[in-house]
Amino acid sequence: MKPTTKQSSGRQANVQKLGLGALLGCLLLLPVALLSLTKSSSHHYFFPISSLQLSTVDEAAVSKQPPGANLTSLSLPLKAIHDRTDSVANRTTLSLPLKGTKEQTDTVADEKDAETNASLTQAPSGKQSQDQLTSEELVYQASSSQRPSEQEEAHQVSSEKLEKINQTTPAIVAKSELICDRSEPRSDTCSMSGDVRVLGRSSTILLSSLSSANSTTLKIRPYARKWEAPVMATIKELSLKPASEHSTRTPGCSVNHSVPAVVFSTGGFLGNAFHDFSDVLVPLFATSRQYRGEVQFLAADFNPKWVYRYRHILKQLSRYRVVDMDADDEVRCFPEAHIGLRSHRVLGMDPSKTPNGYSMLDFKRMLRASYSLNRASATKIGRRSKKKPRLLVILRNGSRSLINAKEVIRTARDIGYKVVTTAPEDTEDLARFAQVVNSCDAMMGVHGAGLANMVFLPTNASVIQIIPWGGLRWACRHDFGEPAPDMGLNYVEYEIREEESSLIEEYPRDHAVFTDPESIQKQGWNVLWYIFLHKQKVKLDVGRFREVLLQVYQSLKQ
Repeated sequence: MKPTTKQSSGRQANVQKLGLGALLGCLLLLPVALLSLTKSSSHHYFFPISSLQLSTVDEAAVSKQPPGANLTSLSLPLKAIHDRTDSVANRTTLSLPLKGTKEQTDTVADEKDAETNASLTQAPSGKQSQDQLTSEELVYQASSSQRPSEQEEAHQVSSEKLEKINQTTPAIVAKSELICDRSEPRSDTCSMSGDVRVLGRSSTILLSSLSSANSTTLKIRPYARKWEAPVMATIKELSLKPASEHSTRTPGCSVNHSVPAVVFSTGGFLGNAFHDFSDVLVPLFATSRQYRGEVQFLAADFNPKWVYRYRHILKQLSRYRVVDMDADDEVRCFPEAHIGLRSHRVLGMDPSKTPNGYSMLDFKRMLRASYSLNRASATKIGRRSKKKPRLLVILRNGSRSLINAKEVIRTARDIGYKVVTTAPEDTEDLARFAQVVNSCDAMMGVHGAGLANMVFLPTNASVIQIIPWGGLRWACRHDFGEPAPDMGLNYVEYEIREEESSLIEEYPRDHAVFTDPESIQKQGWNVLWYIFLHKQKVKLDVGRFREVLLQVYQSLKQ
């Protein structure tokens, strides 16, 4: 039914009245609005629309900031992600990147996944490690006598700048785990996975998100000689502690590493070639080789001279500079850490206990790559060949020195050897010395640390160990005789008689030193060491020793 003209006119009149009424109402409310605006300027009263506009302006301003400008993401438990800021280690950082800053920081995992894993901890954040090696020199912390060049300093400065700009928000940690193995006789080791934070200077390593059942602080000294209490007392003790994911006392990450950490000590007996290899370098290989260079070394009891001396080997095992834990003020965060080194035996390893079944032959292969050693194997020389087998004679100064070395060398040459001699000072340039050792077919020397350099010999080479007087055959064989076959080396030993010892000039023949050496040993290590290892020198019976040299020579000549 169509409306009549009168009804239409009435409806139009009502609309007009409503419009006039609304206009009149607005005019009446205008003074009130002006009064409210006036009060808001002095008493901070805001309309909701004002607040919305300010939020829009703030967010737009943040989105225009250059990448990394004053933005740092702090590792916090998921329940605290709504906190705007938190102060950690005197640094104020944002708990989460703001909206519109996707180009500046990596985003956390999908929100639905985060809600599903509400019990998990957000992984550490901070400046990303830029410690990857670009030259040999960058593998050690330069001391005052080993200052880097201006070019290297410039590189380090630019790296630090990159670290400060390259802020990231890592992925959420899926699981935290701490496992310690104290069953091995040579070393204790602990493995941590999850949100691992290393506080170097305070000798503390934290692990977030551990269950309450794993809340005990563990102690470990990361050196592979646990049975020797005196030396272990000099090794820095590290504390492995749980860190509550809800605690504001847990320090935030200042450096974030994407590779695992391996923590060990460069203290103890290091500086002695035997201990360098047996206590650290071989165990370090067994522990870290599986990572193919993508691993960060951290050294307690930091010894810069030692790190520099073995820089070629360290560079083969890790692409990153060794961190001096003792002087490190950073909070370094890792997805995984191994504290202590796997050590199975003297100068060796048990392939059944190493990742990927690594053996000493693999270790020697790594050494050849470290020092560009050409000879993997010593090939036998034809009997008619004029080529002479090379014999390396390790000479010592002072204790256990070879008194008649010249006569022994002359005898070796008469047999047909090309003799190469080295003194302790010749080993200072280790890269050059490794080349010399690798060029030889046999090595001989009185029991001592110098024989540890047999690791550089090619396989099928021979090692002749001269055992001093004093009933030391077992100990000497344990140190060098037993490891030799695993390195692919032939081992020969020569135990001197009492008349070949300089002790005969100090003690009568009826003294216990000659009649009962074991009784001297029972007086303790210090007495044994002083008499049989420190005071003793060797004067070989050349006629008797010649038979050993001849035996080895014939094995090298077909």
